Amino acid sequence: MDKRIVFVTGGARSGKSTFALNLAMQHERRVFLATAEAFDGEMEARIRRHREERSDAFTTIEEPVGIGEALGRVPAGTGVVLLDCLTVWTGNLMYRFGEDESAIEREIESLLGVLRDPPCSVILVTNETGMGIVPENAMARRFRDMAGIINQRAATLSDEAWLLASGLPLRLK
Repeated sequence: MDKRIVFVTGGARSGKSTFALNLAMQHERRVFLATAEAFDGEMEARIRRHREERSDAFTTIEEPVGIGEALGRVPAGTGVVLLDCLTVWTGNLMYRFGEDESAIEREIESLLGVLRDPPCSVILVTNETGMGIVPENAMARRFRDMAGIINQRAATLSDEAWLLASGLPLRLK
């Protein structure tokens, strides 16, 4: 199978992750690159449920910030990496680097550099954050804007792109 970048976006609970998991299952030797960190009990339970859903069908790599580097060093012979998700990663970048835009841009460029010549097929999951109301505070607006810019840059590099709404996939590209 050719190395392809597949971009999957949509709102919360739109079916993105299930759609992406089904795409990944078409490959052999699957890696799940998880960006979430468990900061509270609810998130711990959510991560545990996601691990159970994947069972042993994936090798899991947990990396909240350095996803470009992690993607660049997946095991040889990997058929696909399912990266879930760019939106959580965006929040992690803001948390880790605060207002240091150059540090954030270095991480973004690291990811995009690997996507330009990926080691295997990559499925990117992300939220479409800009379809709602304008957030009332500056930090939330910065997050929304940064997520939108990251999504645009990643989608541009993708071979195909999907929008999920109410569990229904719409092919964008």
